[in-house]
Amino acid sequence: MDPIKKLVKSDWLRRLACWCTAQYIRFVWITSRWQVTGQGAAETHWQAGKPFILAFWHGRLLMMPKCWPRDKKMKMLISFHRDGELIAKTIGHFGLGAVRGSAARDGKDKDKGGAAAMRAMLKALAAGDYVGITPDGPRGPRMHASEGVVSLARLSGVPIIPVAAATTRCRVLRSWDRFLLSLPFSRGFFVWGEPVHIDRKLDAVQLAQARKRVEAALNQVSEEADRLAGLPPITPAAEPAAVDAAS
Repeated sequence: MDPIKKLVKSDWLRRLACWCTAQYIRFVWITSRWQVTGQGAAETHWQAGKPFILAFWHGRLLMMPKCWPRDKKMKMLISFHRDGELIAKTIGHFGLGAVRGSAARDGKDKDKGGAAAMRAMLKALAAGDYVGITPDGPRGPRMHASEGVVSLARLSGVPIIPVAAATTRCRVLRSWDRFLLSLPFSRGFFVWGEPVHIDRKLDAVQLAQARKRVEAALNQVSEEADRLAGLPPITPAAEPAAVDAAS
C-alpha cells in the first residue's frame, strides 16, 4: 500500500482529525455569541423526559452538538460510509451516540443496515432516549426529506422537532449539501421549530404528504436562521423524481 494512503487510513490519524474537529466546534462556540429561538417545545419534552426525533439538514451538521444538553441521551443516525465514521467519532466527544446504517435508494444499492438501524432507533425511543436524523443525508438530494424520518415517527409515535443553525461568519462549501462551515468570532443562531406529529395510520399518499410537511418545517427554520445571520438562504436542490426510504 502507498505510504500516503496508509497514513490517511490509519486509525490514529482519524482519531486525531475527529478530536481536532471537536475542538474547532468548541472554539467556534466559545468565541461566538449565540441566540436560541423557538426552543420551547424541545424544552417541554426534555423536562418531561419525553423522547422526540431531532431533525436537521446535513449541511447544518457542524454546530449541532452544541444545541443539545449534555445530560440528555441522544443517538444520531449515521451511515457506514467513511465520512460517517468520522462524524460518529467527532460527536462522541460531546457525549452523543450513534446508530450506524443507511437504506438503499432507487433500488440501486443493497440495504446498508437500514432495517437494523430502524430497529435500534425504535428501541432507543422506547427506552426514553432521543434520536437525531439528517433527513437528506447521507447523499442528498439537498434539503429534501426522505421517508425514513416520517416512518420512524409513525412507528414510534414520537414527534419530529426541526432545528437549524447559522452564523454571521461562515463559508458555504460547494459540496452537495452546501455545508455551512461556521467561523469563530461570529454571532450564531439556533432556530427550533414546532413538533411535527405523524399519525400511525397514514397510508402511502398521506405518508408522502407528511414527508413534505417535515421538509417544509426544516426549510422554514433554516431560512429563519439564515435571515437572522444575515446570510442569503441556502436553497434546496432540484426536486427529485422520487424519494425512497432513507437513512
